[in-house]
Amino acid sequence: MLVLVAPGQGAQTPGFLTPWLDLPGAADRVAEWSDAIKLDLARYGTTADAEEIRDTAVAQPLLVAAGLLSASALGSTSVFGAVAGHSVGEITAAAIAGVLPEEDALSFVRTRGLGMAAAAAVTETGMAAILGGDPAIVVAHLEKLGLTPANINGAGQIVAAGTMEQIEALQADKPEGSMKVVPLKVAGAFHTHHMAPAVAELEKAAEALAPADPALKYVSNKDGLVVTTGADVVARLVGQVANPVRWDLCMETFAELGVTGIIELSPGGTLTGLAKRALKGVPSVALKTPDDLEKAAALVAELTA
Repeated sequence: MLVLVAPGQGAQTPGFLTPWLDLPGAADRVAEWSDAIKLDLARYGTTADAEEIRDTAVAQPLLVAAGLLSASALGSTSVFGAVAGHSVGEITAAAIAGVLPEEDALSFVRTRGLGMAAAAAVTETGMAAILGGDPAIVVAHLEKLGLTPANINGAGQIVAAGTMEQIEALQADKPEGSMKVVPLKVAGAFHTHHMAPAVAELEKAAEALAPADPALKYVSNKDGLVVTTGADVVARLVGQVANPVRWDLCMETFAELGVTGIIELSPGGTLTGLAKRALKGVPSVALKTPDDLEKAAALVAELTA
């Protein structure tokens, strides 16, 4: 069973959208999306520097646009047994599963990005990845410092979120048994109580949506469960901005479903990296540029023959 996954914020790098815009029809689609959400996705994805695309209000729509472009370049998604996304990648996954039309997904993520950016501006907050260590010990240490285990990613990685003072305290006092603490290039303490104002914004935006039930198995990063109704998917998209991402449970579900291969949408690399450590022996392809489409097609052909 093939699983299609979409990365979250932090995966973006300057110019990463450039080669995807050369695909037939891609530039026109991005121009239409840009007009619809009043954000120049093409410029931010091609010529903007790292600091510009670190902005939450920019990064999130950019990631969803890239994910949708790369998914289209793969061809039919009917070969995939399941789809999932990490954090904002869940909106990409929702569009691919047919829960939301692409235009609604872009509009929703634009609201999400603006709302989370505004919430992050209230207090100086951030995130840091803890590599290694026993998960229970790491989580207890974070709670002692007042931090939230915002992303429990599996494969020996937990991401902490909180105020910058709390992040600095973590760097000075890392959990017993962990190898290192790596500050992340994100602009806020996502998936924590600091994002509560953004939840209220998304609740309003969700009222205008008419979600369909997923056409593919949709694995939620709230708890790793397969969600079967569009209404439940949207409710989870609203709530997840202020609640932890449990990517470890998503990977456990992939294993239970009998995953035989994973393809990660653009800008790929993060989630396939986690899968290589947590789902040993499962082949994967990360779509970084269109040059990777040939490898993805070969994997699909091998596993669906």
